Amino acid sequence: MRKVLITGATGLIGREIVKVCHDQNLVVHYLTTSKTKLSTQENYKGFYWNPVKNEIDERCFDGIDVIINLAGATISKRWTDSYKAEIISSRIMAARLLKQTIIEHQFPVKHIVSASAIGIYPDSITNYYEEDESDLSKSFLGEVVQKWETSLDEFSALGISVAKIRIGLVLSKKGGALPEIAKPIRFGAGAAFGSGDQWQSWIHIEDLAQLFVFTVTNNLEGIYNAVAPNPVSNTELTKAVAKILHKPLVLPNIPKFAMKLALGDMHILLFESQRVSASKIENAGFLFTYHHLEPALLEIFS
Repeated sequence: MRKVLITGATGLIGREIVKVCHDQNLVVHYLTTSKTKLSTQENYKGFYWNPVKNEIDERCFDGIDVIINLAGATISKRWTDSYKAEIISSRIMAARLLKQTIIEHQFPVKHIVSASAIGIYPDSITNYYEEDESDLSKSFLGEVVQKWETSLDEFSALGISVAKIRIGLVLSKKGGALPEIAKPIRFGAGAAFGSGDQWQSWIHIEDLAQLFVFTVTNNLEGIYNAVAPNPVSNTELTKAVAKILHKPLVLPNIPKFAMKLALGDMHILLFESQRVSASKIENAGFLFTYHHLEPALLEIFS
């Protein structure tokens, strides 16, 4: 059976990808920075690494020809100057250590499929972004994604195919943004952010996991947007969550300055607008289970 090496396998997205791998008879090796998360099972085996200290258990590459790379510090934490540096360095050091280890041991890896983010696209209410967009965001998130993708491009020099999956707003009941969006709505204090017109290019976590494994099994190369085919405005998202939870929306929209006071620089996660196309991955043959927001939310909150 084919083996895949996953970094970040114990996180929100990683756990879902592991399930899909097992459903498709892929054996999973995974790298973790936490020794308490090491496990050895028939088709799921953990190996320790610490990219900051340049440490890795090379046995993780045994029988591996493809890597799914999800490694990187979460962006959902207050962006102090030191934490901003960690967000960038965690992604670059992880990619660098994987590359160095492959070179040193001449491991026959053929393909790396890595997470990226739609934050690379500029903030716009009117644009509709496809993967070949040349205008890039000058925000901190744009800087993160550009440096992240540049570090991944270095694998091409080793003859390894590189696929970059630009992820949108991930909808899951188990974590991420959606439970935080739903929390005030449940207590009757929900409201859209700013004008509410900013686009939210979202994806159900089950579709996201399937998309990663589809990219692996079909040996896809290049950049792919991981967003559902029907983005919505922040107002539409807020109203849809309220409708599913049977809660009224009575408060005025939350102004930008209030969220900047509460969240600091991280507030841009709520106010940036990127309307992003799913056409390229669909044209490659990927079929979304959740095309529209309401069925996705119904599944999550049922």
